[in-house]
Amino acid sequence: MKRTPFVESCLVIGQCAVNWFARRPLVVSFEVTNSCTCNCRHCDHGGPVDEPDRITPDGIRRWTKILRPGGIQISGGEPLVRDDIVACVKATQRFGGLPYTVFVSNCSLMTEEKYLELREAGVDQFSVSLDFPDARHDDFRRHPGLFERLGTLLPRLASLGYDDIVLNTAITRENYKHVNDIVDVAFDWGVNVSFSAYSPRRTGDTSYMVTDEAELAELRGQFDRLLARKDNDPRGRIVNSRTTLEETYQYFVRGGRSGCTAGLRFLVVTADGNLQPCSMHFCKYTDHRKLVREFTANNDCDECYVAIRSYLDKGFWQLLTENVGDHFSFRLRRDPQRIPAE
Repeated sequence: MKRTPFVESCLVIGQCAVNWFARRPLVVSFEVTNSCTCNCRHCDHGGPVDEPDRITPDGIRRWTKILRPGGIQISGGEPLVRDDIVACVKATQRFGGLPYTVFVSNCSLMTEEKYLELREAGVDQFSVSLDFPDARHDDFRRHPGLFERLGTLLPRLASLGYDDIVLNTAITRENYKHVNDIVDVAFDWGVNVSFSAYSPRRTGDTSYMVTDEAELAELRGQFDRLLARKDNDPRGRIVNSRTTLEETYQYFVRGGRSGCTAGLRFLVVTADGNLQPCSMHFCKYTDHRKLVREFTANNDCDECYVAIRSYLDKGFWQLLTENVGDHFSFRLRRDPQRIPAE
């Protein structure tokens, strides 16, 4: 995975440090639509949704100025269903590469032209969902032909040399045996890979949780191999930190994880322009301090360890050192055309 250039690194790290002590979110996820081109079996979104009060680029710009996050996610639903998605991304940008911007997509509507437009608008990383290392992905997403499309599109985008595409797999009972198969696919396509954990809170369906001893033992074996591959991967294509991977495994062992800082370290701006502590607690606010006071201070939920939480629910020094070491750089940006091919 590419490292963020020197000046941008300093700005993002500095902004996150300021926000930590000012009790503002480090990362804000803008769910710019509830509509989606898929109807995934482990998700609570799916299909088209009528959104007469959908947040505008001006609304996105307003919340970005108020919250001043160091990092932003643009997500949905599927954000590419919006005709003005490039304007939405531009509305999040402040100055000098702030904030670090991740675009979360299933890529069913992505094209090379749109990818380049979004990069130019300010996207630093593209997070692409992948549930299986083969066409079973289509069935799980209820979108025929999606895996084949990804297998054609992503290698072509990777060949442009920007090294900014990360496959993300939410681990479920359906795919936990294929963690390293998915790594193989990522390496074959020339992209990066990360892992997060399924949460039953999203749909209420506990059948996708890895729970019994035999399943956990096999998942442990998958993670041990994954960690060994990470240690022997000089390009950093497995982007989760070791601690994040270990805690993801422990989430399944314990059946949950306490200590959530949703609303404080991270939050969601909903498709209608309100604040939510996370994507799975549907209490809406218009004032961040009130959200922290009323929700975060009393939050005892332990039902998820999704990607945004797994990266941010850490102590200050651990968060700082892991991100400086794994994602940021004190080197100038390399010419993408000079990144050696696999």
